[in-house]
Amino acid sequence: MVQVKPTQVLELLAATPLLNSITPLSERNPSSSIQATCIFAASIHPQDKMAAVNQVYIAIIGAGGVGKCFLSQLQALAARRPSPKLSLCYISTSRKALYNVDYSPVSLDGVTESLAASTQAPPPLPQVIDYLASAPAKVILVDNTSSQDVADAYPLALSRGLSIVTPNKKAFSGSYKLWQDIFTAAATSGAKVYHESSVGAGLPVISTLKDLVDTGDKVTKIEGVFSGTMSFLFNSFAPTEGQGGKWSEEVKKAKALGYTEPDPRDDLNGLDVARKLTILARLAGLPVESPTSFPVQSLIPKELEACSTGDEFLEKLPAFDQQMEDTKAAAEKAGKVVRFVGSIDVATQQVKVGLEQFDRSHPIASLKGSDNIISFYTERYGSNPLIIQGAGAGGDVTAMGVTGDLIKVLSQIA
Repeated sequence: MVQVKPTQVLELLAATPLLNSITPLSERNPSSSIQATCIFAASIHPQDKMAAVNQVYIAIIGAGGVGKCFLSQLQALAARRPSPKLSLCYISTSRKALYNVDYSPVSLDGVTESLAASTQAPPPLPQVIDYLASAPAKVILVDNTSSQDVADAYPLALSRGLSIVTPNKKAFSGSYKLWQDIFTAAATSGAKVYHESSVGAGLPVISTLKDLVDTGDKVTKIEGVFSGTMSFLFNSFAPTEGQGGKWSEEVKKAKALGYTEPDPRDDLNGLDVARKLTILARLAGLPVESPTSFPVQSLIPKELEACSTGDEFLEKLPAFDQQMEDTKAAAEKAGKVVRFVGSIDVATQQVKVGLEQFDRSHPIASLKGSDNIISFYTERYGSNPLIIQGAGAGGDVTAMGVTGDLIKVLSQIA
């Protein structure tokens, strides 16, 4: 094998223009992965693989809100579990990366600051996958982003033996072909893929549904409030007791408290809920093509869809308060409250997202704050559904789901 010193490899990396940015997969040169393999693998020796038998490498893409919470939990996990040794070998944001070509661990102490100070740019994804696949021990890739580009690379990563844990909804709610490619690659290579936090943050929604299906129960219906933002809005706007505030004021309040996206329309269009239902419907056995292949009710007035900014939208929203007041009044006249829900009727293969009326005593109506609630109707549970309820948003609880998935993978590969 050609011997290349780590310092020489780093010089080569610094001089390689292909390592300057993450570009869409469709624009990448196929030869770049070959080049990366030669560069990265040059410093790997057989004895290194022997020394890493009781070691698992962790690679992280995304160090934002959820990513920072996950790093804190990972550090605590590594301290609690001395075996296998968990070593961070790669971490990146969209602009910076931190890794050592010889796979020597990146210290978890102060890693956020070290990453911010790094002068390394993240290599293109195929090169990152080549690097990780050549590691002298098994690797778990943690994707803490909501990037479609990263999601599109899952089949390649899994086919190279990299296990994946992630809260990224786009990987599992995108095209049905991507869904199939992901799980086919995992089954073929033996790599693991878990995505508990893609629905319900840290709530055990996906694992519960998988257990129901895998143990032979027949799921007939799934219904619930799947958005912490929508839960907060309607619990405040149409409470079971009292009148609630004006719709536009509640939306502004939700944004000020950090419950909405920077542009609230990204929550009000219903697509986030549609993505989650797409994932659950597929796990229940329905070949749903995409989040736009079934009815999704948007709460954005058509007149405001063209607003250039979220602030402009909020400024003009009060003029449309009466529409929501009429919706609330219609529910109150029937002795009910209105909620934004998603439902999957497995028997009729009907999936939909939108406003529904519920009796004030119904579990969906009596939610508090930004809680989620998901009801599984099955043959075994009969008329009393299995209900999961709790915080469905937030960095710590979302990261908890990712960490839980990491532990599951470790139990199978270490």
